[in-house]
Amino acid sequence: MSDAPELNPSPAKNAEAHPLDALTGGAFSAATSGDRAARIRDWLAAQPTDEQLQEVFKELSIRDKSVARLVRERMDDIRRAKDQEVIAVEWAEKAQALLAGATLNVAEAVAWQRDAAKAGAPLSREPLSALKQQLVERVKTIEDLQHRVQVQREAAVLLAQRIEVLSTKPWRDAEAAQEGLRSDVAHWQAQATELTNDASWSSVNDRFPPQLDASRAQLLVVWEAYQSALALTQAAAASEQAELPPVPVWADEIRVARGLPSELVAPAAVKIAAKPAMAKADTAQKQQAATQMVTSALQALTEATEDKKSEAVSALRAVLKQQGRWLDDTLALQVHEQLLAAGDAQGWQPKNVDRQREELVMKAESLLNRPDGQTLGGRKLQETLRQLREQWKLADQGAAPNHSLWKKFDEACNAAYKQVEVWLERVRAESSQHKASRLALIEEVKAWAATQVDTQDLKGVARSLRQFAERWRDSGHVGEKVFAELQTAWKQAMHVAEAPLHAAQKSSLDRRHAMIAEAQALADAPSLRIDAVKELQQRWQAEAQAVPLDRKHEQKLWDAFRKPLDDAFNRKGAERSRAPSLEDLSQHDRAVVEASKALQAANASGDVQQIRAAMDALEHVVRRQPAELTSEGMSTPSSAEVVAEAVKSDRPVVAVRGDDRPGAKKDVAAPARDARPAARKDVRAPRAERSERPERGPRLGDVAFRAQRDAVESAQFALRKLAAQAHGEALTKLVDAWSQRDGQALPTAQELGGKITAQVRNSWAQAATAPAKSSDVADALLRLEIASETPTPAEHAAARRMLQLQLLTRRNAPAPEQTWAQDVAVVLASAHSDANARRLQNVLKPLLRK
Repeated sequence: MSDAPELNPSPAKNAEAHPLDALTGGAFSAATSGDRAARIRDWLAAQPTDEQLQEVFKELSIRDKSVARLVRERMDDIRRAKDQEVIAVEWAEKAQALLAGATLNVAEAVAWQRDAAKAGAPLSREPLSALKQQLVERVKTIEDLQHRVQVQREAAVLLAQRIEVLSTKPWRDAEAAQEGLRSDVAHWQAQATELTNDASWSSVNDRFPPQLDASRAQLLVVWEAYQSALALTQAAAASEQAELPPVPVWADEIRVARGLPSELVAPAAVKIAAKPAMAKADTAQKQQAATQMVTSALQALTEATEDKKSEAVSALRAVLKQQGRWLDDTLALQVHEQLLAAGDAQGWQPKNVDRQREELVMKAESLLNRPDGQTLGGRKLQETLRQLREQWKLADQGAAPNHSLWKKFDEACNAAYKQVEVWLERVRAESSQHKASRLALIEEVKAWAATQVDTQDLKGVARSLRQFAERWRDSGHVGEKVFAELQTAWKQAMHVAEAPLHAAQKSSLDRRHAMIAEAQALADAPSLRIDAVKELQQRWQAEAQAVPLDRKHEQKLWDAFRKPLDDAFNRKGAERSRAPSLEDLSQHDRAVVEASKALQAANASGDVQQIRAAMDALEHVVRRQPAELTSEGMSTPSSAEVVAEAVKSDRPVVAVRGDDRPGAKKDVAAPARDARPAARKDVRAPRAERSERPERGPRLGDVAFRAQRDAVESAQFALRKLAAQAHGEALTKLVDAWSQRDGQALPTAQELGGKITAQVRNSWAQAATAPAKSSDVADALLRLEIASETPTPAEHAAARRMLQLQLLTRRNAPAPEQTWAQDVAVVLASAHSDANARRLQNVLKPLLRK
């Protein structure tokens, strides 16, 4: 809060118009700092240009730094606004580029908001707020698509498991479940197609489309094989000449239905005897079937269009995962080349898969045995394990599994996951502790709010609420679901605790708005009541100290309250500083202004007598009473008439001091004392009353007072200047008379000053006229320098110290201050020299003025 404006600001004396006054409304010629600040605020409201702000700030920073701060703040606001506009345009272009692209990178969209906030971009203002909302919605859509892909993968695995389970049951059961299974597979395919046809599908992470394609291809292969096997089973059941299905359970069931023995329960000897031949035949059959399936998949990849190539590659990899082990080297090389030509950078090299798996095993084992001896944090270790398992799944696609490497990899991951479990347990414990501390804080706020119902210390209430909020922010991390529940309870408790403060703040706002209206009414009144303004300001200060508000809001209210009062004081100062014309002045003020002008004219003349006469005339006019002015008439006397009248008038004798020295004759008896009766005999009678002080003239107006003050100050300065000139000329004449040995040329006693009598002047004239003596004047000059306290030349410094010691030993001898006139006569009686003349002038300057 700033102090109240000055009540009686006085404009600067002899202020000259500043070149920037016309631009700033007279801010540089303002009488007070408050007036200057008000005019600068009015000028800033007119929105000046940057060049004008720079120029005004450069001048104000030298004259008034507090007012220059207002201009500096406006310059900073403009610079910040321009910077924010540039930043907003830059980040808006980035956001539009992200939204305009066919593919939206989720990581870049999330980083846009974070980086824009760090750069200071105004995200809460348009157009950034709308762009931010669009990016959030796009990211949410893409994340939803990615989640649905994972759900579809799990659904495909479940469907494949259902088909595998049906292949182990009687074929009649599979036939009964075929229709339901067909509808589920069709529904899965429709949902997968809906995902791929979504407008944001191209923006999902690169790892999700291959996963969906692989799941589709694998499901279709299993479903087509299941349907083909079921159709063969139905045909074999209808005709004995039909081929048996490839499903062992179903084939054995048909064989039993034909009256043949079941192979599933054949004797061990028969199986062992038939094993080599059957294994050899089975291997050839599997190689032939694998070659056919891979060849057809390669043909589909070759004929696929650009938008279908990814699906064809996924289907080929699904076939390779099931049948890749039975391919020969020639066909494997052909598959690798076809995949590279289709844009798959990995190709298909089953021999390299084991090397990748071994690298994954080494990475999993190194999680616990790091070379640097440090261990990963719990969250980092959990993410690393998840990534390693995803990479293993990718390596398994299109290649035969390696159970030995998988066992090592799984054991290493499980061993590392034990640390993750420890970390998770610690996190859960900390979360429970943080939850308990937050619940305790909520209860503490409720208990505190119950004790603060009737409190009057609103500042203490606001301080405690801020402390509670800070403790809530520092209460540690909890889960999102738990935090949502706790946050609701916390807001309810704080709402109850803040209710008294908010009610008091609302009432305080009403009172402050009423005081603002009252300040406006006082400012609009014809005459400004200073006492009412002070009382209103004291009420505002008391209200501000009693009820705290938000700092920015409180500052805005204070500015609104202060502005009308500042404007009123500025108007009053401007009216007071505006110089009225002579016709607007009273008769007495006009006479004083005319006498002041006469004194200023006398000052310019350089005549001492005229200046003193004009000063007496001015003093006489100032002390004149209104009755004298009325008797003399209403006409204003001229300057010459005022000076002449003051020279003729004799100033009254107020008091004369008698000669009260011992032995003096008292020719005139003392005036009789008043015969006042004393209350007691031992009480002395009072002294004679002094003559009454002459009555002072009427109070001068501002213009007349300043005119007479400036004129008197100028006259005093002129008299001092003329006295100094006369003193210097007298010393110059004295030295010239000494050098010429001419006593007639010596200055008169009046020119030498009041300290020199005629007798002393005559002794100096005789000394200067007589022939020069050859006596040494060193001691006389040293005594003069000691008497005048002027410095002695360095070559005579030792002699001066010696003389001072000698003077201390001479009792009853006159001091140099008492014999300096005789010492000057001794110097004038000696021969003239330039060095002695300079020393004599130096000592006479202070001695003649004392």
